[in-house]
Amino acid sequence: MGLLIMNFPVRSFLKKWKVSNKVFQQDWHVFGHGSRKCNTSAAGLSGFTETLVELCQSRHFITGDIITKDALINGWYNYGHLGMELKKNLASEWWDSVVLSKEQVFGVMTPHTLMGSQCSDNRSVSLIETAALKVLLNNNDLTKEEIVALLKDSLEESIILRSNLLQGAIQEYTRSLNLVNRKLPFGLAEIGVCYQPFPIGKYPTVCNAVRTRELDMASLVWFSSPRTSGQWLDYWVRQRLLWWRKFAKNPSSFTAGDFQDIDGTKGSALYFSFPWGKEPIEKLLNLGDKELVLEHHGNKTNLKGRDGRKTVVPHVLSVSGNLDRGVMAFLFD
Repeated sequence: MGLLIMNFPVRSFLKKWKVSNKVFQQDWHVFGHGSRKCNTSAAGLSGFTETLVELCQSRHFITGDIITKDALINGWYNYGHLGMELKKNLASEWWDSVVLSKEQVFGVMTPHTLMGSQCSDNRSVSLIETAALKVLLNNNDLTKEEIVALLKDSLEESIILRSNLLQGAIQEYTRSLNLVNRKLPFGLAEIGVCYQPFPIGKYPTVCNAVRTRELDMASLVWFSSPRTSGQWLDYWVRQRLLWWRKFAKNPSSFTAGDFQDIDGTKGSALYFSFPWGKEPIEKLLNLGDKELVLEHHGNKTNLKGRDGRKTVVPHVLSVSGNLDRGVMAFLFD
């Protein structure tokens, strides 16, 4: 481990990601010959992956008692202070590239939660007060049908944790049209926390429990005319791939390929080649106008933007990056 530590390009790595000299000097002692043993063998890791996890833990990039491959993929670990700096600078570089350097892209900030009646995604995570459920389920005077009806009402009135940043941008679309004098194309960007339910297939339970993963996502929602949406999707695939490769020691580890989401929507994804295989770090989809029209209750008049001399309802392109998986990709790189 001593040889690996000394050969690890720590100083150039930190400078590349703009980690401050103060942080570097204060924590230089953790980059010495000593290494803290971490419990990775119990996590089923081996070879290069186990070595890298030990290295990242001993140098305070990530923390955790037992870190498995699933934990690495899904972000089930904590960041140490150097990992926090790396993630913060990755987000800053993304924002500089997507928002600050583009005249047609504007930043937004939307709530983490929605009312149940506002969300059409059945896979979202709902927050319901446990005490209220217990009162409902323990009421022996209610019939099965009455309990089901009351549960449905509770779900509609519940708070939904957002699973992506798409809906917030779509809600802001009509209010943002004036920023561009209703001229297409333009985009809305946001970085924020999302909550995604994840089935625990390997550990089945009586109630088919799921685990919720908390992810930092970077989202660009691009509104363009239907006529040019395909060209814009190709453009963003090229731009985003070049961006990821720009920071990589081994650019060929980042590749682009076809992708299909759980609803069958086809698009592209940018992948990183981890030791166990390729994992998507950014997904790019052409969603058409369905999501936009649905969110605004079918009122297409207010949705129309200018495409030359014509007015059209735009197509929605979603560019969604997983910053946590991006951090892990650069550590493996």
